[in-house]
Amino acid sequence: MVTRRDVARLAGTSEAMVSYVLNDGPRGVAPATRERILAAVKELGYRPNAVARSLKTSRTMTLGLVVPDNSNPFFAELARAIEDVAFEAGYTLLLGNAMERDEREAAYIRIFIDRQVDGLIVAPAHGIGSWVTELAGTAVPRLVLDRELELPGAAHVLVDNAGGAYAATEHLLGHGLSRIGCIAGVPGIHPTVDRVAGWRRALADAGQRPADELLVHTAFGRAEGYRAGRALLARPDRPEALFVASDEQALGVLRAAAELGLRVPRDLALCAFDGIEGSAYTVPALTTMRQPFEQLGRAAVEWLLAKIADPGLAPSRISHATTLVARGSCGCPDPLGGDSAISAGR
Repeated sequence: MVTRRDVARLAGTSEAMVSYVLNDGPRGVAPATRERILAAVKELGYRPNAVARSLKTSRTMTLGLVVPDNSNPFFAELARAIEDVAFEAGYTLLLGNAMERDEREAAYIRIFIDRQVDGLIVAPAHGIGSWVTELAGTAVPRLVLDRELELPGAAHVLVDNAGGAYAATEHLLGHGLSRIGCIAGVPGIHPTVDRVAGWRRALADAGQRPADELLVHTAFGRAEGYRAGRALLARPDRPEALFVASDEQALGVLRAAAELGLRVPRDLALCAFDGIEGSAYTVPALTTMRQPFEQLGRAAVEWLLAKIADPGLAPSRISHATTLVARGSCGCPDPLGGDSAISAGR
C-alpha cells in the first residue's frame, strides 16, 4: 500500500508538506513544491485515508438528506440538484427515503447523526416529528427544506408557495374562467397551507368566492390526484379549471379527465405546481409554476457549508420565487415537448 511517506520520498519533501497540500493547509506550500507533491501522488496512485482524515479534522465530508419519498420526481430532481452542489464542494451526499413514514424518517435522522454527518437537510414528510427534540440536542448543522417548522438552530430553504399559487390561479382567471377548484396537498403542512391560501386570495381579489366544495386535500401523488380528479370532475357542478398543488397530482387529473371524456383545456383548464421535467411531455403539456431546483439545492448546501465553517452563524429563512411556465393545459399555445422544456429555462 502506498503511504504518505512514499509520496514525500518521491517528491523530495517532508510528510508534513504532503499533508499541507492534501489538506489544503494549515500552512501554505510553494507552487513548485506543490506541483512535485501532486505529481508524486498521481504517479504512485496514492489515495488518502478518509477515515484517518476525518479523525484528524473532525469532519466526515458527508451531508445527510432525508426526503419524504424519493420516487416522487420533485424530490428526485431536488436531491439531484443538492448532490451536484455537494459534489462540487467535495462532499458526499447520503440519502434517506422516509417513504412517507414518520418512524422511518426519525430512524434515518438518528442514523445520520450517529454517522457524524457534517450537516443535515430534512424535508419532513408531515411536519414536526419525534426526531425534532433529538436533533435539537445536537450540534449538527441542520436545514429544513420545502417545509416550515419550529426546529431550534435550523435554517429554512423554500419557495414562495402562496405567491406561486396566486400567480397560477390569476393566470387561469386571465383565460376568462370563473369556476376554479383546487386539488391541494396533505392538510397542515406549509406547502399545502400556503398554496391553498394563494388560491383563495387570487379568487377573492378577482371578486369570486372560493368554493370549498371544489377544494380537495390529498397526498402529493399521481394516484391521489387521479382519485381527487375523478371525484371533482364527476360532479354535476364540476369546475371549469383546477389549480393543482403538484405536477404529480396533475398527471393523475389528466388521466381522470380523459376517462370522463373531458378535453383539456377545452372542457377543463389546468395549472399545476413544481415544474418537474415530466410536465413538459404530457398531452397537452402542463402549465406549471416551476420551482428553481438548482437555486434551492445551492442555497441549502451553501448555507450548511457556511454553518460548518462558522458554528455561530445564525439560522436564516431563504425563500425563492417560482416561475410560470405557460403551456397547453391552461389554454395557452402548446409547444413541442422538447421545445417547451428548453423554453422553461432547463
